[in-house]
Amino acid sequence: MTDDPTVLVIGGGATGAGITRDLALRGVDVTLVDRGGLAGGTSGRSHGLLHSGARYAEADAPGAAECLTESRTLKAIAGECVRETGGLFVRLADDDADYFEEKRRACEAIGIETERLDGDAAREVVPGLSDDVVEAFRVPDGVIYPSRLVAANAADAERHGATVHPHAPVEDIEVDEAGVSAVRVGGSVDATLKPEHVVNATGAWADQIADMAGVEVGMAPSRGVMISVEYDGLGPVLNRCRDPDDGDIVVPHDGEVVLGTTSVPVSDPDEYEQAAWEVDRSIEECAAMLPAVADAPELRTWWGVRPLYAPEEAGANRRGISRGFTLLDHGGEGVPNLYSVVGGKLTTYREMAEVTADRVCERLGVDEPCETADRRLPGADDPAELDAFVERYGGANPTDSDVVGVADD
Repeated sequence: MTDDPTVLVIGGGATGAGITRDLALRGVDVTLVDRGGLAGGTSGRSHGLLHSGARYAEADAPGAAECLTESRTLKAIAGECVRETGGLFVRLADDDADYFEEKRRACEAIGIETERLDGDAAREVVPGLSDDVVEAFRVPDGVIYPSRLVAANAADAERHGATVHPHAPVEDIEVDEAGVSAVRVGGSVDATLKPEHVVNATGAWADQIADMAGVEVGMAPSRGVMISVEYDGLGPVLNRCRDPDDGDIVVPHDGEVVLGTTSVPVSDPDEYEQAAWEVDRSIEECAAMLPAVADAPELRTWWGVRPLYAPEEAGANRRGISRGFTLLDHGGEGVPNLYSVVGGKLTTYREMAEVTADRVCERLGVDEPCETADRRLPGADDPAELDAFVERYGGANPTDSDVVGVADD
């Protein structure tokens, strides 16, 4: 391999694949590399919640509004990469009634449609819901299948001229007075590339790439556990209506539900403890909403690491760190052709990609608009085609391994 791309995107999660697609649709010569299969990091090790924005409504109204807009966009363009389930925020008897009202009013102020239900009406919507639920309100949450979403973005990028290389780890970055001059990529590439611009979209691993280039990012990664258990018939996503805490989300799959999650600081996103107490606590807390999950057979358990960006973070509790995203331009550190996009949520990956692509195109003098909000993803109406994309780029990930490819088994 000798061709050098105009833009090299490092990191094949949702954001990196989204950036690659966005740039390719604007006619930019772009290559994506990832050290493993696509979506193998945070994207494919999440609980797969398509956020309506309600979870953040009272604490971060702009971030919640971003979620609302992007969730609507994904429902329009992503087809079988997402599932519209709806969601419920439920209040148990001991939960703060004022907080419930504050969140519901904040949702309405942002434009998130809600419908208030008493406890009996909520149990009609969700048979098996705890008798301790005294009230609830509906929100337009849903489910994302990240393996499909990321693979569809990568496939569309390649259809428009991009090059995508899974199993291609970055081994070294050379920097001179003009910025990044060369990137050594191993694995399936095994070559030194000389791009004009480099985008670091590696999420929780952003500090590692930044270190290679001699710049700083400032990640504060946090691990969380997800447990999939047998449970048939849950319709909407369940959210505990309280300040975010362990075990307050239940995400429906076909014949399963995903319970989560914890938030524990980690210093290394590759090497961290996977503690049994996290599993036990998540199950116990989710069972407060849906009692049958306490004794349901466990099907699989996995941990993911959130790519939280907090350069000044010193405390241990990272639930309060913003889930918004930040685009860092490292020109002020003497590397003007390197950018890091950090933070954010799976639901807002497309917006993160658009903002990043806008900046890169501005530097390149490319005057083409973003099209990703309006162009439907390839395979969106064909699960088998989506699953073929997933197989091409490394296979399904834990979040959706019960769904992706199952029809072909």
